[in-house]
Amino acid sequence: MEIKKIDKGLSVSPQIAASDVAELKKQGFRSIICNRPDGEGADQPTFAEIEKVAKKAGLEARYVPVVSGRVQDEDAEKFGAALSELPKPVFAYCRTGTRSATLWSLDQGAKGTALPDILAATKNAGYDMSGVVRRIANGGKTPTDVADASHDIVIVGAGAGGISVASSLLSRDGSLDIAIIDPADVHYYQPGWTMVGGGIFDASETAKTMASLIPQGVHWIKAAVSAFEPQANAVILDGCRVVKYKRLIVTPGLKLNWNGIPGLIDTLGKNGVTSNYRYDLAPYTWKLVQELKSGRALFTQPPMPIKCAGAPQKALYLSADHWNRTGVLKNIDINFYNAGGVLFGVKEYVPALMEYINKYDAHLHFMHNLNRIDGPAKKAWFTKTDADGKTETVETTFDMIHVVPPHMAPDFIRVSPLADAAGWVDVDQNTLRHKSFDNIWSLGDVMNAPNAKTAAAARKQAPVVANNIMADIGKASSIAHYDGYGSCPLTVEKGKIVLAEFGYGGKLLPSFPSWLIDGTKPSHLAWLLKEKMLPPIYWKAMLRGKEWLAKPEMVG
Repeated sequence: MEIKKIDKGLSVSPQIAASDVAELKKQGFRSIICNRPDGEGADQPTFAEIEKVAKKAGLEARYVPVVSGRVQDEDAEKFGAALSELPKPVFAYCRTGTRSATLWSLDQGAKGTALPDILAATKNAGYDMSGVVRRIANGGKTPTDVADASHDIVIVGAGAGGISVASSLLSRDGSLDIAIIDPADVHYYQPGWTMVGGGIFDASETAKTMASLIPQGVHWIKAAVSAFEPQANAVILDGCRVVKYKRLIVTPGLKLNWNGIPGLIDTLGKNGVTSNYRYDLAPYTWKLVQELKSGRALFTQPPMPIKCAGAPQKALYLSADHWNRTGVLKNIDINFYNAGGVLFGVKEYVPALMEYINKYDAHLHFMHNLNRIDGPAKKAWFTKTDADGKTETVETTFDMIHVVPPHMAPDFIRVSPLADAAGWVDVDQNTLRHKSFDNIWSLGDVMNAPNAKTAAAARKQAPVVANNIMADIGKASSIAHYDGYGSCPLTVEKGKIVLAEFGYGGKLLPSFPSWLIDGTKPSHLAWLLKEKMLPPIYWKAMLRGKEWLAKPEMVG
């Protein structure tokens, strides 16, 4: 924990753990302000976890969440009010401490504190507030006529899609002026978290520093995006900095709405409640699986779209396989609660999956959407919808529950001019070019093409976007089309996978001949692909612009 003093009444720091609260108490702090929304990162505790420990230690705690990249004037007012009301000294935190320092700076500016004093205080604490100067001076208005930075190609998001498309562009023309905007320090191989929850991978294997992955020659703007002004070819960063572009690629991924299920954030990581969709919780899944010898195990799946639609049932299969191998399966009542109406959206793969559902004696509950959970009471409530659309609430108990939260586009995307009515970036599903702004493209989970949201999809999309931008520049002669390819390696047991590969409309798009891997049947070779080959392909090929089995289809 790195505590940075702003003034006598406030200190800030990056993300803390619940175990840090005792030290804060020891150092004399009387209050805590959390400025980081729950669910922003895969490795953060919820505010409820921090608040519970704080209250036990005799500290007051206040939740003033600010979406990364969207520090609003009213956020600063709320922060200022909290600062005035809470016992001093106050400790505030967010992902890095920058949001907390920014909120303090804006509040002080509104109160008439001399600008040099604000900048000096934050600089001494290690935070550069120079990017907020114009905002304080002009009442929050953000000029877009003068840019703080300008690049030919700007990429928003340094996840699988962002780094892959940057590398694919550079493999075509190493002289391109490219910038990636992303505030994160760590890049996660999220497809590996299912394997962590099944005891196959260690969590540390799924994380690398962002700095080690940004392609050489690409400018890394380590900041959060606040807004888009596509008419001005401008991206507005947190702190009112302006980045101009000639062409823009939008690929920031999804937001997991942990708050979308009442009671969930209060019990994550304890009371038998877990999720492989968070880096720090996947190991807890494996712990629960190993410890459960009898009882009721629930696995849930929310409404589509979600990231990796097969992951909720993968957790079921790997857990059940362990219980089967250790001889306790007969003592465990396994239940899969799916908000949808089918086990898997592409019918050709369902027979093989049903064999395992039957093998593990798992009970399927379709059209059941988790709507509330009480961890200490070990109870969960589902909204059940019948064929006529009528709903009823179903209550059940559990000893272990693997929860998948609702998924949505990030807030700064949903409120932007780039979004469709549902909040997703609005693209042509073939070219991945924006339907309204012809110098903008999108790939990955955030765009609205009707494909599966998987890393394998991004692997195929990156070369399409790279080629089509080169064509737009005049350095490629053909336009590439994306066929909707997505892949879901369904880990039905340790050592076997049903390798689902499909495109738009559920069309089967196998990468291998059926004599080698028949994706509609469980395969050990597919398991080896998932366990041994896909991680290095991700780190060393996909993220480096090597387009193995991902060459785009040209249409002239």
